[in-house]
Amino acid sequence: MSGNPASDLSSAIAIPEAVLAACYADARRCYPNEACGLLFGPADAPLVDEVRVCENQQDRLHERDPATHPRTARTAYAFGFADLRALDASLSGARPAKIIYHSHVDVGAYFSAEDERAATFDGELIYPVDYLVIDCQRDGVRGAKLFRFAEGRFQLVTQLPAATE
Repeated sequence: MSGNPASDLSSAIAIPEAVLAACYADARRCYPNEACGLLFGPADAPLVDEVRVCENQQDRLHERDPATHPRTARTAYAFGFADLRALDASLSGARPAKIIYHSHVDVGAYFSAEDERAATFDGELIYPVDYLVIDCQRDGVRGAKLFRFAEGRFQLVTQLPAATE
């Protein structure tokens, strides 16, 4: 079971507190840039239990070609080759990636037009995963929202609480 089970919005993938805390810690560590990573879990359960923190490659892309990549890591994220390979390889395994997470810096948790552009190709979802967007502000994480591609668009599945410090 991947992160996007038949695009059913009635059931969220369970994200244990420790996994969510690791994602929030990564968002705080990366601030004022966006954090990004992958959440894996058993193929036969609607659960994630492993975090892969990824390095945001967006600044490198921007430095190499600012015309093609006008955004910096403050407003965008890009996985490196090793992380994309791990994501792709996991999808047919016993522990697939089910959620891609990233933080939004000082703007709230929402699925932006840029997020949608990066997650789809020609109107179709690129990876069968959900997307966790973390609201990271200067003073800490204020929560997150989980989105799923259903009926041709990204829709809110659930809202997650702020970090408990």
